[in-house]
Amino acid sequence: MTPFQSVVLGLVQGLTETLPVSSTAHLRIVPHYLGWGDPGLAFSAAIHLGTLAAVLAFFAGDIRRLAGAAVEGLRRRDLRHSPECLTAWAILPATVPAVLCGLGLKGFIATEARALPVIAWALILLAPCLLLAERLGRRDRDLTELSFWRIQVIGLFQALALVPGVSRSGSTIMAGLLVGLRREQAARFAFLLGLPAITGAGLLELMELLGAGPGGEQILSLVLGIGAAAVSGYAAIGLLLRLLERFGTPPFAVYRVGLGAFILFTLRA
Repeated sequence: MTPFQSVVLGLVQGLTETLPVSSTAHLRIVPHYLGWGDPGLAFSAAIHLGTLAAVLAFFAGDIRRLAGAAVEGLRRRDLRHSPECLTAWAILPATVPAVLCGLGLKGFIATEARALPVIAWALILLAPCLLLAERLGRRDRDLTELSFWRIQVIGLFQALALVPGVSRSGSTIMAGLLVGLRREQAARFAFLLGLPAITGAGLLELMELLGAGPGGEQILSLVLGIGAAAVSGYAAIGLLLRLLERFGTPPFAVYRVGLGAFILFTLRA
C-alpha cells in the first residue's frame, strides 16, 4: 500500500467498521474496483487499531464505569455485585467463540473467505436477518439489564463476522436486538464487546507486519491508515447511533443487498 492508498482505505475502514455493512468486505471491494489489489488480512486487521482508538475515545465513560465495576467486583469477591460488574466480566467469555474460530479458521478467512462472491452473498444474506431482528426484538432493555447468558449469545453471533461481508457490528447489533436491547443500546454494546477481539487481532497482525521488516514507506503507510481509521471511525460512531435511533436497521439492509447485487452483477459481466 502507498501512503495515499492507506489513507483512503483507513477512511473506508473507520467508516464501515462502525456501520453494519462490514469493513473487511469494503477493504476488499474498494481496492478491487480501484485496481489496487487485495491489501491482505494482516493490513486490514492492523488498521482496525485506528477504529479501536475511536471506540475507546467515544465510549471512554462507559469503559471507565465497566472497568471500575470489574475491579470493585474483584475487591468484594463478588462478580455479580452490580449490573455493570456482571456485564464487564461477561464480556471476556463472550469473546472466546470469535477468538477460537479466528485462530482455527485463519487460513480459510485469509484466502477463500475473501473471494468476492463469498463477500457478496454474505452482504445479501445478513440483510433479511437484520430486518427480522428489528421486527422480532422487543427493544425494551438497557445494557445493564442483560443477563450473563444473553451476553454469551451476542458473543456467539460476533464470531459470524469472521466471514468478510457479515459485519461484526451488524451481527452483534442483530443479536442485541434479538435479546431485547434497544437499538442504541445494542450498538453501544456491540462496540464494547468488540474491544477485546479488535485489540487482540489488531496487535497480532501488527506484530506480524512489523516482523516482516517493512521499509520506511510501508511503516508510514500503516501509521497513516491507522490514523485515518481513527478519525473516520469516531465520526461514524455518532452517525450510526443517530441513524439507528431515527431509522433503525432497514437502510443498512437495503445498502447491503444493493452492494452485494452490484458485486455479483459486475463479476458476471
